Amino acid sequence: MPDAVVVGAGPNGLVAANLLADAGWTVEVLEEQPEPGGAVRHDRGVDPAFVNDLFSSFYPFAAASPVIVRLNLAEHGLRWTHAPHVLAHPLTDGRCAVLDRSVDVTAASLDAFAAGDGDAWRRLHRMWQHVGTELTDALLGPFPPVRPALRLAARVHAAGGLRLARTLLLPVRRLGEEEFRGEGGRLLLAGNALHADLAPESAISGGFGWLMSMLGQTCGFPVPVGGAGALTAALAARLRARGGVLRCRRPVTRILVRSGRAVGVLTADGEEVPARHAVLADVAVPVLYGRLVGAEHLPARLLSDLHRFQWDFATFKVDWALDGPVPWAAESVVGAGTVHLADGVDELTRFAAQIAMRQVPDRPFALFGQMTTTDATRSPLGTESAWAYTHVPREVTDDAGGQGLTGVWDTREQEIMADRVERQVERFAPGFRAVVRARRVLAPPTLQSLDRNLDAGAVNGGTTALHQQAVFRPMPGTGRPATPVAGLFLASAGAHPGGGVHGAPGANAARAALRHRMRRTWTGAGCARSRDRRDGRQAG
Repeated sequence: MPDAVVVGAGPNGLVAANLLADAGWTVEVLEEQPEPGGAVRHDRGVDPAFVNDLFSSFYPFAAASPVIVRLNLAEHGLRWTHAPHVLAHPLTDGRCAVLDRSVDVTAASLDAFAAGDGDAWRRLHRMWQHVGTELTDALLGPFPPVRPALRLAARVHAAGGLRLARTLLLPVRRLGEEEFRGEGGRLLLAGNALHADLAPESAISGGFGWLMSMLGQTCGFPVPVGGAGALTAALAARLRARGGVLRCRRPVTRILVRSGRAVGVLTADGEEVPARHAVLADVAVPVLYGRLVGAEHLPARLLSDLHRFQWDFATFKVDWALDGPVPWAAESVVGAGTVHLADGVDELTRFAAQIAMRQVPDRPFALFGQMTTTDATRSPLGTESAWAYTHVPREVTDDAGGQGLTGVWDTREQEIMADRVERQVERFAPGFRAVVRARRVLAPPTLQSLDRNLDAGAVNGGTTALHQQAVFRPMPGTGRPATPVAGLFLASAGAHPGGGVHGAPGANAARAALRHRMRRTWTGAGCARSRDRRDGRQAG
């Protein structure tokens, strides 16, 4: 019997399993898919000569995460690589904002939009240098982050206190207007905010845009050499080296609960896998509480709050094998790993508003990845492995593009939307479609079929909006990995601090399980000592 069963072999599940194994526990990980990794996988499904990441590609959070860094995954084969530039945001008039790991390069790019904006970027970077480490520790640690919060509070006070807090709460449109005279800096912040489901007018979108921008500035947007799955392979190899067991094609259908405590799981083929101390669930919140745990084991208030749980945007993705480099109109885009495609902040607002109105956007904001530019192993010399993803409404009521898209995402609708994404690319790279050798469409239902946690392609495990963060994540009054079932811990991006490949939800769940076991041990020992004293008095 293993000490712990981990349901799901995504990055959070594998991080949790590794930390438990480090603590001396025996661990068994059960994964529904034929291979581990969740949203961190790659294949050669577009063209045999090309490596394409199925879901995520760039990992600034992994590079900054104390959890990932301490695992020393280089010892298990993981190597990181970077594009010449971190990110570019071109405009159709030929101007382009560039984020580079050199502050001077980034600043020079922004000065081309408006003199002095380079110095404004340097001010934002100095603010990050002053509080970035403490902020990252506070965000990625257990909730509430008592010690990191105290260190952060001291730093924040020294950096301006309430003024800094106000900056982090600002909508990204307002933050950009306050900090920059030109559009370049505003583009970098707003485009990075939309890596989550935060519109330019949303509270905390400024803080998130600044966070992502500064991670790119200091850590870059690195990728694993050979494909996203190399990160998963390193995590899995490390776990096996410590005696952990990983079994794929083992979907879990039920968490076994007896006397209010999780004691194991039931798989789809009827196998009961017991757990001596804990069950950790790297699964989506609605799946855990709506399918795996019987309603009779859950409080009525939690079940009521579950109906208010909000997913993040649905995702539509296209992968390409390209016969040559992307023909960008702006030369400075050529060396960027990530490219943001929207013709200004107003177009970003328009895109987000269309999604809010449940319309399929007519000019979809696209995040474009140049993978061979970043990692030369991804495709033959002179070619490019590329992808783009955009967001669409979870429920579609109208098509702003006037082509009758309804959100059923059958073959016809997938092709229409993929063509629309390619037209968006063509606005900034005329002639792009002429270099397409092959493409693959991953619509919301396809993404979900490849990873059940990605409901309709939602990549963050639930909205990043303020009302579902910290003590409100995944529901009011939670914020910690513990669940109403003793010995059951939420280890997915649905838990604090949310999405991103940083391993924090898995690490927090593992630490909670270890603390829970320690408390049970001490409680049991205390009870035994009390009985001994009582028995001694009776004998006396």
